[in-house]
Amino acid sequence: MAKGDLFEAAILPPQETMNLEFVKASPAPLPEAVTKLKTALKLKDQEIEILHRISEAVSGNLNLEDVLRHIIDLVGQVSRGNACLLYLLDRANEELVLRASKNPHPRIIGRIKIKLGEGITGWVAKEKQPVAIPKDAFNDPRFKVFHSLPEDRYQAFLSVPIISKNEVIGVINVQHRRPHRHSSVERALLVTIASQVGGSIENARLYEETKKKAMQIETLSKVSKTIASNHYLDEMLQLIVSMMAEAMNSPICSIMLLDEKKEELVIKATQALSHAYANKPNIKVHKSLLGRVVLDHKPLIIRDVMLEKGYTYPELAKQEGLRSLVSVPLMIKNSVIGVFNLYTSQERQFSNEEIQLISTVANQAAVAIENTKLMAETLSMQEALQTRKLVERAKGLLIKEEKITEDEAYRRIQQKSMKLRKSMREIAEAIVLAAEIKM
Repeated sequence: MAKGDLFEAAILPPQETMNLEFVKASPAPLPEAVTKLKTALKLKDQEIEILHRISEAVSGNLNLEDVLRHIIDLVGQVSRGNACLLYLLDRANEELVLRASKNPHPRIIGRIKIKLGEGITGWVAKEKQPVAIPKDAFNDPRFKVFHSLPEDRYQAFLSVPIISKNEVIGVINVQHRRPHRHSSVERALLVTIASQVGGSIENARLYEETKKKAMQIETLSKVSKTIASNHYLDEMLQLIVSMMAEAMNSPICSIMLLDEKKEELVIKATQALSHAYANKPNIKVHKSLLGRVVLDHKPLIIRDVMLEKGYTYPELAKQEGLRSLVSVPLMIKNSVIGVFNLYTSQERQFSNEEIQLISTVANQAAVAIENTKLMAETLSMQEALQTRKLVERAKGLLIKEEKITEDEAYRRIQQKSMKLRKSMREIAEAIVLAAEIKM
């Protein structure tokens, strides 16, 4: 059976707009021609009204969520459907992602994904053709079931592609609980809406991406300046987690360092005001989800920590209102020295750009920690060298004045250090000072 025959009633014809030329060319009797003319004029009036409402609702609005919500509201009013879903195309992954719905689905928005060509929605996006099914839509061979979507049990299904600059950028689905034959006017109006909102969606998306990139650049610039400053390490890490928490709208952001001997992760810095979080026990690497970040050398993303098996502190997460978590390793060459954690108060899907930003900041923090460690080791070596020089000088003075051996001179300094509970450097400095006073 040809594809056109298989979906004869399902695939929509081109937009059904009639005009005077059609009426003139029609051999139909005058009353029928007048009826068709009235229908065409009514459709045009409705299209004009829709274009006007679209212009008022989304023109000049660069907030993507607002734009999508206005589109859903408008489609719902025009179609009078029981459900309306809007998917946007993720070009990088070639999949359609549910971004808005008439009936709120906060837990699945951003989580329902359909590959191009998959299901009716994916077919519409791939073929750039509308589909209308009056009843038993779930029996269509292209239909894909999502058990988390109650709309999948609805009867009628109308789906149209959202196109901008001849490219599909999304799909709008309208569904009815009961069988519903979509009129030519209804279908044409939905096609009109989909064709007109594409530009607004693309503008809002571009603005959103530009804002994110600007935020990322600004955050990285601030972090770089902080690391290049003269702040002490603890203060530096505190500033880093505070900046990231603000940039990502995170209630809790923390840096945990690895204690290799105890094989534990220990909180080093957090901007959280919560006493319970700041003072929570150390986390065992081999018995925790965060430990996987250390062992696998890879980021960990948890959509909802409250539902994640193996999460160490679910009660604390509930108390603090924590939902999503992203944790990335602090890397120095091929070694992990800790983890950078960022929580959100709402379920959230982190983009690749956001993961990259967090990873970059984590690596910068790791460099700062390593540089501080190397600096401390250098200072320690310099201190040891200075101490050794002073002790050698003090020994020489004792050998000269007391006529004793080098070993005896060293033992005297050591015994004096133990008796007075002073460092050997302090004893050596006192011997040198006393000798200089005598001179």
